[in-house]
Amino acid sequence: MDQNQTDSQDSSNMKRREFLQLSALGGAMALTGAAVSCSQNISKTKVADFELDEMTIAEIQKGMESGQYSAKKITELYLSRIEEIDRSGPKVNSVLEVNPDAIEIAEALDKERAEKGARGPMHGIPILIKDNIDTADKMTTTAGSHALAGSIALQDSFVAQKLRQAGAIILGKTNLSEWANFRSSRSSSGWSGRGGQTNNPYVLDRNPCGSSSGSAAATAASLCAAAIGTETNGSVVCPSSANSIVGIKPTVGLISRTGIIPIAHSQDTAGPMARTVADAAALLGALTGIDERDDASKQSQGKAHTDYTQFLDPNGLKGMRIGVARNSFGFHEKVDKLMEDAIEVMKQQGAVIIDEAKIETHRQYNPHAFQVLLYEFKADLNKYLAGLSPNVKVKTLKDIIEFNEQNRDIEMPYFEQETFLKAEEKGPLTEKEYLEALETGRRLAGKEGIDATMAKHNLDAIIAPTGGPPWPTDLINGDHFGGGSSSAAAISGYPNITVPAGYIFGLPVGISFFAEAYSDPKLIKITYAFEQATKHRQPPKFLPSIDLTIPEIA
Repeated sequence: MDQNQTDSQDSSNMKRREFLQLSALGGAMALTGAAVSCSQNISKTKVADFELDEMTIAEIQKGMESGQYSAKKITELYLSRIEEIDRSGPKVNSVLEVNPDAIEIAEALDKERAEKGARGPMHGIPILIKDNIDTADKMTTTAGSHALAGSIALQDSFVAQKLRQAGAIILGKTNLSEWANFRSSRSSSGWSGRGGQTNNPYVLDRNPCGSSSGSAAATAASLCAAAIGTETNGSVVCPSSANSIVGIKPTVGLISRTGIIPIAHSQDTAGPMARTVADAAALLGALTGIDERDDASKQSQGKAHTDYTQFLDPNGLKGMRIGVARNSFGFHEKVDKLMEDAIEVMKQQGAVIIDEAKIETHRQYNPHAFQVLLYEFKADLNKYLAGLSPNVKVKTLKDIIEFNEQNRDIEMPYFEQETFLKAEEKGPLTEKEYLEALETGRRLAGKEGIDATMAKHNLDAIIAPTGGPPWPTDLINGDHFGGGSSSAAAISGYPNITVPAGYIFGLPVGISFFAEAYSDPKLIKITYAFEQATKHRQPPKFLPSIDLTIPEIA
């Protein structure tokens, strides 16, 4: 739920802050007569070479087909990697718990491959999933909160069910911004009461963004082949950008939300997070399907695919009309430079660039959408909690609020729960305020926003910065978002794909591509072509920090 905070920032305050920062920097430069330098000579935490590092799903699959690897061996390698990188060593702290049955599941899949062949591209592939996605096994599902400690789902979520059907190995559960970052406006992304703070593997004192923080950091650090996150607004694309991976926030309803701890049914969706567009596309195909328990999924009938890798086209940018959402630029000059470089690449690949394709309703939808989230969070969460095992003591949002107050030392040591309190004040989903906010937000973001912009300029996709470089983690003051562009696609329920766009002082930045409902295949085609033309992604170095110094005059 991150970018609502970003997009609602007052632009004049941002400009003033930037002016003061640049003035201070200019003054320092004038005094020293020297340029600012960025030193990355800080010794990184020693990390052993990893034979599966950056390996794609297709490459892992070939290794199993040839007999070089087995699913058991691959699972063992990833579990060892988690122990080395996540629990000790650099301590990324992205995995809450591992599946105690992972090795046994892998052995069964190896036997099945030998006897019957592979089920498909995900057979034997270890996947991590966010700790708000139900699994009916020995793992708990807690949204990172002690309030749900020990909660084991009575049945698999649709996502877990589809992963198992595809032959994927659910390797474990990832840490997240607690309650998917919908508890406080001053939270630190990647922090949960149960899991603590997840760190960014590129620079460990920087934030991984959220709420799918653990899924992104673990994928970037090669702790899994790929991962699943969830998004209400920004929670797949922002952490993907901050960790230099690919994140697909699909059209709402393309993946069923049954068995996912909710924020809001009008915007919630799961989404694949991977190191390449091809891997994300392969994972997306394993997750789609009609679910009678989720009405939104029924709308995807005839519009969903079980194989999105068919849309991978290295020439996919040729002839595409790409609009530039300039009103999402301007929050960081170095981010703007990366975007201009990306635009030049797209031109070279044959795309037609339509500059100044602004979304005229930009930010107008945010206040309405926030009211919708407050209403739906209370209703949807209460419904989810009512379906849990009788052993789970909290049954309503009110119960969770009371639990947090009674356990402040472990649940609210840094920030409060004012968003929870606002949601608890809301009435039923029949109230006029909710219904009007829902209609207005969707219209401004969708019909009068993305749809109108695309129709006006005859576009295939719109681009904008996904976010800025990751900020230093600050548990006292909370997140320091610079800017972003997730809200329009999130509120309208439309697809949004982020891919790496480069680095600023070694910190990752992503570029977002979004378009109308069910344009997921076209966006995969476009983003794959961009990725293949740029090859921006570099693996993390696990630096403890960045040394930004102004050298003294010799």
